[in-house]
Amino acid sequence: MLRLAVICCLLFTLLVPSSTQSDSNQPVIQLRLAGVKKKHYEGRVEVFYNGEWGTVCDDDFSIYAAQVVCRELGFTGAESWLPSAKYGKGEGRIWLDNVHCTGSEKSLAHCESNGFGVSDCKHSEDVGVVCSSKRIPGFKFIRNQGLTVQVEEVRIRATYSHRKRIPITEGFLEVKDGGKWRQICNEDWNQMNSRVICGMQGFPGEKRFNTRPYKLLASRRKKNYWGFSINCTGNEADLSDCKLGREIEKKGNSTCGKGMPVVVSCVPGRVFAPSVSIGFRKAYRVEQPLVRLRGGAMIGEGRVEVLKNGEWGTVCDDNWNIRTATVVCRELGFGSAKEALTGARMGQGIGPVHMNEVECSGFEKSLTECYFNPNSLGCSHEEDAAVKCNVPAMGFHNRLRLSGGRNPYEGRVEVLGERNGSLVWGTVCSDSWGTMEAMVVCRQLGLGFASNAFQETWYWQGDSSADAVVMSGVRCSGTELTLEQCLHHGKHVVCPKGGGRFAAGVSCTMTAPDLVLNAQVVEQTTYLEDRPMYALQCAHEERCLSGSADKADPSSYRRLLRFSSQIHNNGQSDFRPRASPQSWVWHDCHRHYHSMEVFTHYDLMSLNGTKVAEGHKASFCLEDTYCDEGIQKRYECANFGAQGITVGCWDTYRHDIDCQWIDITDVKPGDYILQVVINPNYEVAESDYTNNIMKCRSRYDGHRMWTYNCHTGGTLSSETEETFPGLLTNQLSHR
Repeated sequence: MLRLAVICCLLFTLLVPSSTQSDSNQPVIQLRLAGVKKKHYEGRVEVFYNGEWGTVCDDDFSIYAAQVVCRELGFTGAESWLPSAKYGKGEGRIWLDNVHCTGSEKSLAHCESNGFGVSDCKHSEDVGVVCSSKRIPGFKFIRNQGLTVQVEEVRIRATYSHRKRIPITEGFLEVKDGGKWRQICNEDWNQMNSRVICGMQGFPGEKRFNTRPYKLLASRRKKNYWGFSINCTGNEADLSDCKLGREIEKKGNSTCGKGMPVVVSCVPGRVFAPSVSIGFRKAYRVEQPLVRLRGGAMIGEGRVEVLKNGEWGTVCDDNWNIRTATVVCRELGFGSAKEALTGARMGQGIGPVHMNEVECSGFEKSLTECYFNPNSLGCSHEEDAAVKCNVPAMGFHNRLRLSGGRNPYEGRVEVLGERNGSLVWGTVCSDSWGTMEAMVVCRQLGLGFASNAFQETWYWQGDSSADAVVMSGVRCSGTELTLEQCLHHGKHVVCPKGGGRFAAGVSCTMTAPDLVLNAQVVEQTTYLEDRPMYALQCAHEERCLSGSADKADPSSYRRLLRFSSQIHNNGQSDFRPRASPQSWVWHDCHRHYHSMEVFTHYDLMSLNGTKVAEGHKASFCLEDTYCDEGIQKRYECANFGAQGITVGCWDTYRHDIDCQWIDITDVKPGDYILQVVINPNYEVAESDYTNNIMKCRSRYDGHRMWTYNCHTGGTLSSETEETFPGLLTNQLSHR
């Protein structure tokens, strides 16, 4: 359940009377969080004193003062504070300056300062805070002049016959106030209020419902009404952003005499719906989505990417806020946004920055309908916007667990499966178990990405009662929400050699690397070379030539399509080979170690996708060739050094080194597709595999090769024409 506050007076603010009003020696103040916010529990600190709102100067402000502010607002504590008007400049008086708190004060008014209204600051020095998202359980504000009341949690309580349905989309709305669950009178309730509640529960929209059974139930139940009504406009991301309505007069059984308890009915996103027909159709353009999320560790979070003119690009974080993030979340079939992230917090994207300074009303069906500035000058991928969305409580984690690990992020995979007509815990057969399957397990448990997939787990002492194999033949694409959604043998478990001590296991991590090939470098460095066989003995030994080379005369020539590869790590953790240095293979011919047997695949394909020539590039040396400014190189292959690619660095394979080619000796003239795939066997887990593939159009006349229209992350194959018009064109305009 989410903890939240119901707010009165001003939208986007938290108002609270000071708990000091009973102390005649202390001034009476009220606090709120205002400004341009990404979360409802952060903002510019504003103080209501002597009938006027004002701000607080950042001089001498500290985390201790932030703790006092947040606790006074009903949060459990503070995470950080921000100087220099990070949430925008306030207006009016600067009430407090040089604030000194110990952290134990009950109110900001108790802290030492220059005194109210004594300041030499400007509003460019207004201080802001980021509070913990958790509320103080049972916290009660002392009401003053009808200001605010806090609720701890909100839930949709299903009727008895619907409680086994997942997710719960319909039922009586209840708020937890003072530790007790209470209903809300529906006399002043409207559709916009329901829209906000559904968004908080992870649903993109609300719908009508049959009121008759609820009226019957309400007439038979004892009711405990909350004392207020709510007034939302519908574009709020959280109930704490709504205004408080009128006070409800409590008259025992006669309370809410003209109405009944509020009932809310929500529409689930298609991916969470019990069936496709029930799903939120408006949230999806199945034939071609316009917006997608990439790089997120959890369901419903990631970097925002937009499709324009057939090319995916990112959104600049200028003016990015929780209202705009909510439009994205609802469009994708999730609820409202929990957080609007800036500064490439979900990793840096590739390609153009399509949108800048996006402004949404909150009611748009797509981000592409919002006002924006198409001029992204000054925006880089370091400013890519991202979101975290509310998702429904599906209970996915209740059917899967990790057992025996050294920490909660690793262990033997145990699933709740059917055996002899009953549900029992058991293991998963490790035959064909790999990174994609591990990725699904980690996501299902809310543990982020997979860092390793294990095919033997004898060293983890799991639950002995769960040793039997209950699931086998698991094959995942990596996009499934649960392991049950992957292909598997069902009730007919077959596991000749993957059970017992060889049961499947995983280790998970909240961050992962993300390798991206620079398509422009490939396009600019492609050329042909004719090289004699006697100069290719090492490459031949490492299987970097086509099969016809096995019978070729040593004096004959091979035609090689050469190009350079520049591979960036745009993720949030270093890319490291899965194998330990002790297991790396020494190749005496080239005098180097192979840390990954296959790091990239190079293929030349016909326009219908048939391979006409192929080669592979063993990662004999994964190192930081160059790094972005301010980033230190960590990996160097010399002297048997550590191998990998640091975040913000790239590894360059020059066109003139062995195996950096495709052998096209046997290829006939014609039009082809050059394809490069990084980490093709998914040996190392990444946050996004869709950008591991790069495709170019190529034309070979028997003497020369032209390479053009190189794209990363595309599916440019047989359906594409000369300039790939098969991709959907979406013109985003400045309105």
